[in-house]
Amino acid sequence: MKLVLASNNAGKLAELQALFAPLGVELVRQSELGIAEAPEPHRTFVENALAKARHAARESGLPALADDAGLCVEAFGGLPGVDTAYYATQFGYEKGDANNVRALLEQLQGQTDRRAALVSTLVALRSADDPEPLVATGRAPGLITERPVGDGGFGFDPVMYLPQFGKTFAELPTEVKNANSHRGRAARQMLALMRERWFGLTEKI
Repeated sequence: MKLVLASNNAGKLAELQALFAPLGVELVRQSELGIAEAPEPHRTFVENALAKARHAARESGLPALADDAGLCVEAFGGLPGVDTAYYATQFGYEKGDANNVRALLEQLQGQTDRRAALVSTLVALRSADDPEPLVATGRAPGLITERPVGDGGFGFDPVMYLPQFGKTFAELPTEVKNANSHRGRAARQMLALMRERWFGLTEKI
């Protein structure tokens, strides 16, 4: 089964492709089909993911999968949330992972509450007009480090410390990260939903 992924992020594609492999699902980035990114005007992950999935399904004629994810920092009242990708631009930096990390550490300087969570919401649609979208959410809580640690992953992985491992996401092997990340948790929920609702399968992967 081929699904269009409503994202042009190569990191997301690689992670999700590996996670969805057990179902024989092939993910194709929307950019490969000439589809532009959809507007994301909403304030919640689920609303933006649904908007992106509907846009990709409508433009491609294929079932679609969308992911909206971000960092929710306790000291900031849950922000930057849906604005995570553009976080650095609020402080005069260009958009990008490295600048996002830099801005976050600057804004948290002197802050004792370092709690945060990476959140991922996945939405899957059989068609643009599917009245029953599949929705799955994964949450990976941790602590923001004082400086980046580790060379793996992308986004905020180098500063997201997981107490249960004593490491940041950027220090974990790929298979361990995928098993415990926000996107990995959401993907496992989505796999179960797809197996049950779309494929009529009930046994566990």
